Parts: sequence; structure tokens; C-alpha cells
Amino acid sequence: MEIEQILGYAAGTLTTLAVLPQIIKSWKTKKVMDVSPLMFSILILGVGLWTVYGFVKMDLPIIIFNGISFLLNGSMLIIMLFYQADDK
Repeated sequence: MEIEQILGYAAGTLTTLAVLPQIIKSWKTKKVMDVSPLMFSILILGVGLWTVYGFVKMDLPIIIFNGISFLLNGSMLIIMLFYQADDK
């Protein structure tokens, strides 16, 4: 495997998993008042478009990392919507 591929997979893994600490914290504390739903909505739209782009280009790493990111960030948005009433 070339260094460019290693860097790409490392970057994809880290950026995809970056939301996990927020998901875990929000799930445990049931507090989401300070988390921006607009930011997550824009992020979900962006990674969704990246996923479509990956299919157009037939680029498996783009499809995989952005598809997983779409699901994780979507989960965070659902958690925010679910626990938002509890924060008030």
C-alpha cells in the first residue's frame, strides 16, 4: 500500500469517527442543548453529497467513509431531536 493510500485511509477513519465522542456523551448525559442541529444538518448534507460523488466516481473509500459518516452524524441529529425537549 502506498503512503498516499495510507494517509487517505487514516484521514477518512479519523474524520468519520470524530463524531463518536459527541454521540457517546450526548447519549450518556441526555444533554444536547449546546450542540448545533444546524451544523449537523449541513454536515449530513455535505457527507451525503460526498457519498453520491463517490458512487459517481466509483471510489470505494469515499463511499465507505462518507456513508458511515452520514449514518453517524444522522444518529447524532436524531439524538439531538430526541433529547432537545429534556434540555428545556
